[in-house]
Amino acid sequence: MTRQPLLAPGVAAALGAALLFGGAAPLAKLLLHEVGPWLLAALLYLGSGLGLALLRRLQPGPRARLAPGGWPWLAGAIVAGGVIGPVLLLLGLSSLPASQASLLLNAEAVLTALLAWFVFRENVDRRVAAGMACIVAGGLVLGAPQGPSAGGWLPMLLVVAACLAWAVDNNLTRKVSLADASWLAMVKGLVAGTTNLAIALLLGAHWPPLRVVLGAGVLGLVSYGVSLVLFVLALRQLGTARTGAYFSVAPFFGALLAVALLGEPVTWQLAAAALLMAAGVWLHLTERHEHAHAHEAMQHDHAHEHGTGDGHHDHAHVPPLPAGTRHSHPHVHEPVVHAHPHYPDAHHRHTH
Repeated sequence: MTRQPLLAPGVAAALGAALLFGGAAPLAKLLLHEVGPWLLAALLYLGSGLGLALLRRLQPGPRARLAPGGWPWLAGAIVAGGVIGPVLLLLGLSSLPASQASLLLNAEAVLTALLAWFVFRENVDRRVAAGMACIVAGGLVLGAPQGPSAGGWLPMLLVVAACLAWAVDNNLTRKVSLADASWLAMVKGLVAGTTNLAIALLLGAHWPPLRVVLGAGVLGLVSYGVSLVLFVLALRQLGTARTGAYFSVAPFFGALLAVALLGEPVTWQLAAAALLMAAGVWLHLTERHEHAHAHEAMQHDHAHEHGTGDGHHDHAHVPPLPAGTRHSHPHVHEPVVHAHPHYPDAHHRHTH
């Protein structure tokens, strides 16, 4: 029987995405003192798109391609997660403490999982659901004492609405996650940033100082751009709900950074949240999903590695390729029935 590694492919990418995104809300809160929410959303995504375009220029690779029928999914993800989501977050953040807004972002994982399970029919089992519950409970413990902000419930509802927009984005992005991850993030950043910039200028926004523009651009590249690249890589390997679950530790990473860098105290809430989130991550890390399943014949195009024995990419090449070669080309998967540990990745989206 095949042994499943403790650290499944995609887990490190999902946790890395959470780490990079975790500090976005506190740092964006600082920038909101000098630039309006709509223009800041534009600068964050333009920084992401332009920064990734530059990185791709410095390290050119094969031309990115989107599978036929993929553009509507990508367009929907850009509108929901690139245009609507960040504006709602920053509008709420302008009237909320950064810590409270960060903790409210736990709603994204819950909404992402619910959409994945009930709308897109992604597989879930009790262990994964229990892990999700532990991670979300950790976020609730961190935020429980704070209650509604001085501005009432509306700012909090705006942040939760942003989470819903990003949950839609996550599930739509899953549909195109086999495409080049940095290209997807670049396109999203450029289109969303340009759209929000045009809207902000039409609404009379004024340009902030150059240091604010550069700061927003760098923050967008790291927290939205590189984070999104890692998130897409995780989607490819883990599926939407599990990726969202790992990503939901982002507020906890933010709290740890606050303790380490800003000297904030270690409270009982932080300690309890650490235990709950660690328990949730452990439940996911030790998940084992294995059963006999059938693969229908299919043809698609994505980066893959030869000689891994996964039963999906053992097709022949002329001349032959050495084991471990990674490349991208259209290829055919023959029908096969087998059993092995797997996640709801691009090759295992069967029903249960």
